[in-house]
Amino acid sequence: MTKKRGSVAGVALIAILVLALNVLPSAAQVPPIATEFLTGRAVLTDDVTLKTTIKLDGKKTQVVNVKDPSRTVVARFTVQPGAQFPWHSHRGPVVVNVVSGALTYLAADDCVEREYPAGTAFIDPGRGHVHTAFNATTEVTVFVATFFAAPAEGPLLIPGSPGCL
Repeated sequence: MTKKRGSVAGVALIAILVLALNVLPSAAQVPPIATEFLTGRAVLTDDVTLKTTIKLDGKKTQVVNVKDPSRTVVARFTVQPGAQFPWHSHRGPVVVNVVSGALTYLAADDCVEREYPAGTAFIDPGRGHVHTAFNATTEVTVFVATFFAAPAEGPLLIPGSPGCL
C-alpha cells in the first residue's frame, strides 16, 4: 500500500469512528417512559364488582363504583428523570405501586402535585378523572400499575385536556 492510500484509509477510519461515536449513543438512548406488560389482558371469571373510596387531603370522599371491572392488565413503567405522561384518563380504576424513585401525580380537577415515593401506593379512579404523572427527581422511577376495566385491546390511556399548566 502506498503512503497516499494509507493516509486516506487512516482518515476514513477515523471519520467512521467519529461518526459511529456520535450516532450510536443516540440510537441506544433509553425511551423517556418504557412500558413492560407483566400480564396479558385477563378476564375475571367470577361475577365481580369493584368499589373504591378515595379520600385525599382537603377533598371530599370520592366513591368509584365499577359494575364490570373484569378485564385487567398489569404493567411496569420505567420513567426517566423529567419524563411526563400526557394528560389522560383510564376506563376504570388503576392501582399504582411505586417500586423505586418517586412519582408525582397531578389531577386536572385540583392541580395539586402529590408525590408518591418508593414503597407507597395510590389509586387513580379512572372513568374520566383526567391527570398526568411525571418524574421530578434525578433518579429513574419505576412503578407497577394494575388496570381494571381495561379495554380488550388498544391503549390503556384515554387522551384528556390539560387541567393545569
